[in-house]
Amino acid sequence: MSTARSNASARSRTPAAALLTALLLVLFAAGCTGGDGSGSESRSSSPPGTDAKVLAVKIDNVAPARPQTGLERADIVYVEQVEAGLSRLLAVYSSDVPPVIGPVRSARETDLELLRQFDRPVLAFSGAQSRLLPAIDRAPLDAVPPPAAPRAYFRGAERPAPHNLYLRPERIPYTASGTDAVETLGLRFGPAPTGGKAEESRTVRFPSARTTFTWSAERERWLVSMDGSPARTSEGGPLGAATVIVQDVTVRPSAFGDRSGNNTPFTETVGSGTAQVLRDGKAYEARWARTSADADTRFTTPGGERIDLAEGPLWIVYAAR
Repeated sequence: MSTARSNASARSRTPAAALLTALLLVLFAAGCTGGDGSGSESRSSSPPGTDAKVLAVKIDNVAPARPQTGLERADIVYVEQVEAGLSRLLAVYSSDVPPVIGPVRSARETDLELLRQFDRPVLAFSGAQSRLLPAIDRAPLDAVPPPAAPRAYFRGAERPAPHNLYLRPERIPYTASGTDAVETLGLRFGPAPTGGKAEESRTVRFPSARTTFTWSAERERWLVSMDGSPARTSEGGPLGAATVIVQDVTVRPSAFGDRSGNNTPFTETVGSGTAQVLRDGKAYEARWARTSADADTRFTTPGGERIDLAEGPLWIVYAAR
């Protein structure tokens, strides 16, 4: 249709027809930019705020999605179990935000409880199941899926969908605070506790995925491996953590599932239990406690003393007990 013909047609529409056309355009934009191929949908009922302390991004973690982009600049990386026993990442940024982050994937029910620890964070994700969308709308966070910020997302040409959706954080209403996200959780950097056992490597296994952390004294980092392969940045460097917390949690079925009939596991992050803290080449036995969804998670020694972190990125892996 020519431009002149389009303009003439537009002038002849009734208000009802114009409203219908606008609605169809919004739905078309959502279909082009949102979702991750799992039958998910995206929306945001309220505009994101600019005073959020952290930006959380849901990141793909299957082999076709690696190496991820911008993951090495996250303050905190959570590793959680999703459908079919696979793992997915939730990266939290505050002190520094890279120009591109991804691949971005869909949100899960677990994320909503986990993120209650932060003061109304911005959550970037590719979409969510339609039945989960009302819960996202009610959650105390600012949701930024592609329909809410279409200029902030793009598809990379080097990978097939759904493993090629990336975020440009500068195009969403979020500005890094310059403060490390661990401080938002009430954690702090400081000396290691007394004791501990020398540890060269620790592997956490999910039914269909595994994450390994190997201590490098040269780099003063726990180098990350995913499913047996060293994790790399998009520039080719090794991906590492200064502190790793393996948090023993209850992982149970939820009311959600994927198109293939796999149930979506729900990770309970409110409660208490054991944990292992890896830092400076040692492993420390620990306890964790979170009294409510609004409360921070506290990590202490078995004797009740607070455990401080080594300076640098923190990785928290939710291991089913």
